Amino acid sequence: MPTIPPPRPDSLSSALRRNIEVLEERRRQEAAAAPMEARVAEVITRFTGSMRFVYLHLALYGAWIVVNLGIVPGVPKFDPSFVILAMVASVEAIFLSTFVLISQNRMAAAADKRADLDLHVSLLTEHELTKLVELVTAVAERAGVRANADPEIEEIKKDVAPEAVLEGVSGIPCASGRLNDTVRPGLW
Repeated sequence: MPTIPPPRPDSLSSALRRNIEVLEERRRQEAAAAPMEARVAEVITRFTGSMRFVYLHLALYGAWIVVNLGIVPGVPKFDPSFVILAMVASVEAIFLSTFVLISQNRMAAAADKRADLDLHVSLLTEHELTKLVELVTAVAERAGVRANADPEIEEIKKDVAPEAVLEGVSGIPCASGRLNDTVRPGLW
């Protein structure tokens, strides 16, 4: 049990409520703008990932097997060796895997957009925090506090260059030819 109850939705800040509404509206717009093929693939994938699909297959394949084993009197066997059943299941698997891949590609593209947004917001936040540290350091100096004596403060006052971070993480030398050797190549 949390010691503090979670906030009610109506007590959220107006900025947070606005952000939620904007994101929901954006998702609705993107879903509506998706090509017909992608929407069809999404519907099929959603259905095939449900228990109704499992129950339907249990019933259909179960009936197929029971009939072709000769258990149902008066109903002739139409696939006694189950070759047709195997073919039907194989073709169905091919199409279902294709629909799943289409849906996964669409979800990956959406995840890439969200990751890009996260990166942009993080870089903006990093830049703003750097400027705040500079401002606080200037205020501290004016108040007679020696903030610049701490080497960490001088370090965090430097802006982050995203290309340098990416090059350091990936192990690819930057334009200057330097390589961050503290990170193994190929990790990015």
